[in-house]
Amino acid sequence: MLAQSQSKDRLIVALDVPSARQARQIVQSIGDAATTFKVGKQLFTAEGPQVVRDLVSSGRKVFLDLKFHDIPNTVAGAVRSAAELGVTMLTVHASGGSKMLKAGADAAAQSAAKPMVLAVTVLTSLSEADLQEIGVPGTVLSQVLRLGALARAAGCGGLVASAHEARELRRELGEGFAIVTPGVRPAGSAAGDQARVVTPRDAIAAGATHLVVGRPILEAPDPAQAAAAIVADIESAVV
Repeated sequence: MLAQSQSKDRLIVALDVPSARQARQIVQSIGDAATTFKVGKQLFTAEGPQVVRDLVSSGRKVFLDLKFHDIPNTVAGAVRSAAELGVTMLTVHASGGSKMLKAGADAAAQSAAKPMVLAVTVLTSLSEADLQEIGVPGTVLSQVLRLGALARAAGCGGLVASAHEARELRRELGEGFAIVTPGVRPAGSAAGDQARVVTPRDAIAAGATHLVVGRPILEAPDPAQAAAAIVADIESAVV
């Protein structure tokens, strides 16, 4: 069993909304049921870094999910800027290669905030047919393992991957790093545009350390209750 405080830290609520006003409403409606919130491309593009500053100043933790993917020097600069905002976690694309990953990880380690750099392996919306379409041979699992090993060797603190691959990542790469899992849906929820989804309990049992949940909380009649139910599911998981 996990302590409730640990379980709360493992839930990341995705603020996938177009305005800071809506984001504030969601954060207020959830209250103390969650501690960490994801700011992704939609909200960040609409509102800029101030939305991150506001969340951090309110005592919340921020997972900045902008998936940096560029030349090493540019990614290092972006990571430094994110660290100055006080984010706890941020994402880069593992497919950017080892030099880019190392530049991002080093920039984070040298900052005062030292955010965790998470490497995105294969987006949870992609199937094996989608990978073949863009010229990536083999299975989703083989690509996730390949990119995961690359990111670990480059110094990244964790990975973003579907829980369907989390068990194999643990088996191949061991412990000591985070696995952040999107595409999590409580039992009975619609899959939406996620091709590979699992329940919160199953994701933690498979080896995930953090779960990103959006619509099942945002669209719930009582977001705080929905978040608390997921935290309870995490607490009951065997890790």
